[in-house]
Amino acid sequence: MIRAGTRRALITGGLLAGALAALAFGAGARAQAPAGTRVVNIYNWSDYIDPKVLEAFTKETGIRVVYDTYDNNEILETKLLAGRSGYDVVAPSGPFLQRLIRAGVFMPLDKARIPNLVHAWPEIAARLATYDPGNTYAVDYMWGTTGLGVNLGLVRERLGAGQPLNTWSLVLNPGLIAKLKDCGVMLLDSPEDLIPSMLPFYGLKPDSKRWDDITQVTDALFKVRGSVRKFHSSEYINGLANGDLCLAVGYSGDVMQARKRAEEAKNGIEIGYFVPREGALMWFDAFAIPKDAPHAAEAHAFLDYMMRPEVAAANTNFVSYASGNGAAKKFVKPEILANTGIYPDEATMQRLSTNTAWDDRTQRFVTRAWTRVRTGR
Repeated sequence: MIRAGTRRALITGGLLAGALAALAFGAGARAQAPAGTRVVNIYNWSDYIDPKVLEAFTKETGIRVVYDTYDNNEILETKLLAGRSGYDVVAPSGPFLQRLIRAGVFMPLDKARIPNLVHAWPEIAARLATYDPGNTYAVDYMWGTTGLGVNLGLVRERLGAGQPLNTWSLVLNPGLIAKLKDCGVMLLDSPEDLIPSMLPFYGLKPDSKRWDDITQVTDALFKVRGSVRKFHSSEYINGLANGDLCLAVGYSGDVMQARKRAEEAKNGIEIGYFVPREGALMWFDAFAIPKDAPHAAEAHAFLDYMMRPEVAAANTNFVSYASGNGAAKKFVKPEILANTGIYPDEATMQRLSTNTAWDDRTQRFVTRAWTRVRTGR
């Protein structure tokens, strides 16, 4: 899974020298803090936290935050499997969390040091347990869905007012997607998201590991790839916002950001987000602590702070993704809480599914199949 934004390093509670150190060590081992300095080294998705939260944490606790970012799970996984990353808190997505737990990368959470875990949303924690049985190693930070970002004006102009927009047919029906080719279609460059999401369109289980089932989706995508402008990571946000795209398969919060940018620009572009009626993937980004974290006490303090309802809500209000903190909902902006693209209603929740990690053999098969989709060969 890939989050939007550019890679950056941010540090609070420190001077310029500290910021330079954060940048210098962002790609490898972390810098050693001066003796007596409390520090926590965070490795998270880019553009995925309210900077004011980090400032407030440092002001309250005296713990300096060194904050580095990545834009895909593979980068994080490589660092953690190599060991001695120097990071204290990381945020892998569901199937990657599952694989890394099996590899023995994380330490069990000391829940007595995270009293604010009482605010975890029970339903979200239960779904996260698909990857982390007993919620032993991780706590959900944000969650969302993978669905359809639509330029309503351009799509209705080409497909007509009667065409349902909450369906994977917009992508998988060659006749429909061909009509959208001229106004721009982008799909996530993420088989971990697209394949499980689209399996229900064919009446198949979203967590199927059968190669024939996987092939049904990849063959269908291969047939329509000529209508796809690009398999992307994050360009669809600006593309939707400025009218360069009419359809994108993307993450709920990213599409909401695109809609917000269009509204702020007052460019007349109306963007909608749809969870396909056939079913869609529910994803989770969860905080975990590497077993070799150099500052485990500070890591637990950070997780406890992030689980305060007001703090969790501040981050949701900043990034437009749903928090795994149930008590935070009363502090979330009403327009975000009421947006079913961010906080789905109960009927939509019943259509959402989770997917577990592929075994190594199947992962290699998927990689080959996905390369064929992307390259056309």
